Amino acid sequence: MGRRIGVQTVEIVSKPRIISTYNIVGPKEGQGPLAKYFDKILEDDLNGTESFEKAETSLLYTAVSESIKKAKLKETDINFLLAGDLLNQLFSSTFAARELNIPFLGLYGACSTMAESLSVGAMIMEGGFANYVVAATSSHFSAAERQYRLPLEMGSQRAPTAQWTVTGSGAMVLGKKGNFPCVTHVTIGKVKDYGIKDVNNMGVSMAPAAVDTIKQHFMDTGRKPSDYDIIATGDLGKIGRQFTEELLLEYKYDMKGNYIDCGEEIFNSEKQGTNAGGSGCGCSAVVATGYLYKNMLKGKFKRILLVSTGALLSTTSSLQGETIPGIAHAVSIEFGGE
Repeated sequence: MGRRIGVQTVEIVSKPRIISTYNIVGPKEGQGPLAKYFDKILEDDLNGTESFEKAETSLLYTAVSESIKKAKLKETDINFLLAGDLLNQLFSSTFAARELNIPFLGLYGACSTMAESLSVGAMIMEGGFANYVVAATSSHFSAAERQYRLPLEMGSQRAPTAQWTVTGSGAMVLGKKGNFPCVTHVTIGKVKDYGIKDVNNMGVSMAPAAVDTIKQHFMDTGRKPSDYDIIATGDLGKIGRQFTEELLLEYKYDMKGNYIDCGEEIFNSEKQGTNAGGSGCGCSAVVATGYLYKNMLKGKFKRILLVSTGALLSTTSSLQGETIPGIAHAVSIEFGGE
């Protein structure tokens, strides 16, 4: 059985394997630098549906169902589906789950949900409560803009610090056997709030939570940045990533050389006009299931730390003048062991 290490980390002794992944992205993501790592690239943001919200549901359904097929399993083999998204009442996840014959647990961690679902799934596997679990999440640029900011039809000017919500979904199937990357540790984050109110500066609002979780992971495990081939935060973007690096240096953790941010990597910000980079639940999901996972299978990366980050705001909290709390969860994934 797993054991707690330090304050916030759990060692996953059984090392559940990520036996398959699948991702699907929108046209803009497919024009970015990571295009070759995506399983499917849409030609139309609506994906043949009537609304952006329904399109996001279709993305999540595709990612989950195709990841199960890639694992050579059936829906009835999956014991739990763990998924979440950004829309009210987990619109996308709930309605995708309606079409799947799998017991469903909806999770909300904002853009941290990929690491959250993977963490919870690994702990369920460690407890012996499942043979197979699917961890997944999704987001959609147009749906998120309509809910959190202003509808695209208004043509509002975007701030330089703003990020572009990724249209995409990623899913991972966890199993017990096989020569695949495995989850070895999870560090569950704490909610951190440094008083940021600007909804166009999400990266800075989430950075303190990323710093706190990364620092605690190192303290709990006794590891250091150089123990990982890649440390990838979820969607801090260029500005949030730089801020995170600076803050971690204050704790004597030098992240230069092996630290990336999924939001900074997924777009060519200058050419594609995405300002500070990508964001959204789908951001770390498609980068983790694509670039990170596929390079682990190739042997390029043997140990990675995925730190998905989330801004825990809502339309209600913003209208009430609240600040933007942040959260980050870290998952250590390793390949090449038993």
